[in-house]
Amino acid sequence: MKKILSGSAVLLITASPLVAGGIERAPQSLAVLFEQGNYAELSFGGVDPTVEGTDVGVPPNPLFPSGIAPSPTGDVAQGYGFVGLSYKHQFNDNLSAAIIMEQPFGADIRYPLAPAGSPVLGGTRVEVNSTTFTALARYKFENNFSIHGGIRASKADGGVTLNGLGYNRIAPPYALEIDDEWGMGYVLGAAYEIPEIAGRVSLTYNSSIDHDFDMTETGDIIGGIDGITDMISGQYTVKTPRSWTLEGQTGIAQDTLVFGSIRWVKWSEFIVDNAVFPIATPTGGTVPLVEVEDTTTYTIGIGRKLTDNWSASLSFLYEPSEGDTVSPLAPTNGRKGVTLAGIYTMDNIKITTGINYTRLGGSDVGIGESGNKTTVATMEDNHAWGVGVRIGYSF
Repeated sequence: MKKILSGSAVLLITASPLVAGGIERAPQSLAVLFEQGNYAELSFGGVDPTVEGTDVGVPPNPLFPSGIAPSPTGDVAQGYGFVGLSYKHQFNDNLSAAIIMEQPFGADIRYPLAPAGSPVLGGTRVEVNSTTFTALARYKFENNFSIHGGIRASKADGGVTLNGLGYNRIAPPYALEIDDEWGMGYVLGAAYEIPEIAGRVSLTYNSSIDHDFDMTETGDIIGGIDGITDMISGQYTVKTPRSWTLEGQTGIAQDTLVFGSIRWVKWSEFIVDNAVFPIATPTGGTVPLVEVEDTTTYTIGIGRKLTDNWSASLSFLYEPSEGDTVSPLAPTNGRKGVTLAGIYTMDNIKITTGINYTRLGGSDVGIGESGNKTTVATMEDNHAWGVGVRIGYSF
């Protein structure tokens, strides 16, 4: 049972990342550390999200005496693929180590230009790419307790364009380009296992990571109304957030296992500082480039061995909405998902294939001062489909 269902607690949670809180696409699970013996794994797949809504239009003003009626935003979320690699080596009964390569953070939001999209947000976009390498060691004591920890190196780049009447932009838009840069962090955790019932509970802390990016800002960013394209370059720091992950699993009957996790991410410390943002307001507040609330994500599921070679799992995910108004650059709020996965085991090979459907929470999208944003659009009826494959080999 343990051999068949080991790792069920993450299945497609890591095999098919989705649009999560902030810009997270994978929960950075360390389940590979708990595989038996030496183990190597490849994961890959794709996600097709749909995020669309309606802007609030533009009231009559000197530039548009008749105003502009509300318009559909079009589908702003782009599909993406992903790949991950991991290798775990068992040195002896107590000591093991692993190397994990994954893509935990990413974003690709693009508001189509009018008339296909919204005149209020059309042309606004954000793109974030990241790759993370984690080196870990785990020491297991004789009493079934273990500790694990290591270092994490993250490479990231991205770009943002703010355009449309919601940002008071007609031409030229504000654009920010962020060059590739590495950052370093660390991982610490502990676990307790009951091998007789395939039981395990683990708690892992991922530190925040500072990236000192070279950034270039262009657009009408100095005068704001003169219509002249300006340019500012400099090095600024962006912090990816810290997180805690509690994972557990246990057998409840012959060939049946339940699993779950709770993950908390401090997205409020994900702040992009540069020459222009945050913008100070006359009231003493600030207008951030992007503002994201902290998230807590809950997962629970059940796995069942069907035959000597086949097992299956069904899991549910819930992430409550946080706050009332979200940024156009992260236009969803909360999610509910279901994942169905099948696991085929033959000798030393384990293949996990699954499909995930997630309802992405609708939200009001706002621009302006923190805590007092002006709603410019409403997103609703959002969802995502994800498929993924994980191929593991024990030796």
